[in-house]
Amino acid sequence: MKRSITIGLATTAGAALLLTGCSGGGGGGAEGGDADTLTISGWSISTTPEFQLLADGFAEQHGGDIDVKLVEYDPTEYNTLITADLAAGSAPDVITQKEVKALTTFQGGGQLAGVSDVSLPDDIAGVENYQVDGVSYATPYRQDSWVMYYNKDLFAQAGVDEPDGSWTWDDYVEALRALGEGLDGAKAAYQHSWQSAVQGLATAQADTDILTGEYGQFAEAYERVLTLQDEGLQEPFNTVSANQLTYQGEFGTQKAATMFMGTWYTGTLIAQQASGEAEEFEWGIAPVPQKDASTAGTDSVPVTFGDPTGFGINANIDEDKQALAKEFLEYAASEEAAISLAEIGIRPALLTDAVVEAYFGVDGAPQDELSQFAVQTNDTRAENPASERTNPIQNILNDLHSAILSGSADVDDAIAEAEERVASEVPAE
Repeated sequence: MKRSITIGLATTAGAALLLTGCSGGGGGGAEGGDADTLTISGWSISTTPEFQLLADGFAEQHGGDIDVKLVEYDPTEYNTLITADLAAGSAPDVITQKEVKALTTFQGGGQLAGVSDVSLPDDIAGVENYQVDGVSYATPYRQDSWVMYYNKDLFAQAGVDEPDGSWTWDDYVEALRALGEGLDGAKAAYQHSWQSAVQGLATAQADTDILTGEYGQFAEAYERVLTLQDEGLQEPFNTVSANQLTYQGEFGTQKAATMFMGTWYTGTLIAQQASGEAEEFEWGIAPVPQKDASTAGTDSVPVTFGDPTGFGINANIDEDKQALAKEFLEYAASEEAAISLAEIGIRPALLTDAVVEAYFGVDGAPQDELSQFAVQTNDTRAENPASERTNPIQNILNDLHSAILSGSADVDDAIAEAEERVASEVPAE
């Protein structure tokens, strides 16, 4: 019986180190065209268990008669290395889509096969994120949404009421100020250095997208962040950047009472508390604060943002291998796979009752009703539209983010400059 194994890949494209031998053959892909072997790209495989879990599950579904091999790439250079391997004809059969904004690079180069014929569950999220001109070039298997993690013990220590799901941004600022007065040694909030933490929420709640070239929705959000920094309620951007603070370290060691982060952090925090890397404390998950009361409260659907993670297929592999790869995409999107992902604390793209039960059935997961509401009830809007313009625009908006929070530019001036740059540097479609 064959088994699922891992291939380690060096940080240079095409330099694979095989942990076990396999037969050669034609047909493209990192491991050749063996009909009973499927190769899948991934990153940080030892700390990102979803890849091996899905590989093993698919192999088991086939009775162990196929090998599913993982090809590991440097996570910081993933898109660059995958692009190079696709161009060289040495890429794996299945191409994991780490960032939606890279999809059109692969699709535009003719490197991804169309997968609109892959059968997907009706209620799976994120399908449209991978469509270009009505054709799907990848399918989702997980859909993270941004939520607010909070430390119940620190709220109790400060004598502040926990979130109840009804917070607007004004309520949030009021709560942070109360936490600041009541906490000894911990900050009221931690905000990571990513532009997403500010821009993603502002764009989603303004019901717009970055392709418009207009970014006035950022102004209020950045003014609020600057106020919270000035009042000492969260670490300044310059401190976070200079000291290379990690969100896992800040929240996991109780240096902050609240934190906005994607739902991927649930599994990480559970694992780190179990291993001792994070301290023991009671925590929960709440919706992110809302623009106004119309989407706040557990009788409403809070607006947030998040992109899916999915799988595409190398267009250069033969028809038989493409057929096997499509079977894998179908499996990865299935309820069976979703339950397996949920059992390790990952929020799948498919959320059925059984999947939600598995997600919160993990030892160490929060059990309160608000946490369950926050994870499964939200209007999650895309941060990165599938467009060739997305990448260059995001680079400009990252410059805006750094300029404002480092103190080198005024909010309004930085927004105006970004709008001018997008208009002049990023041609309209």
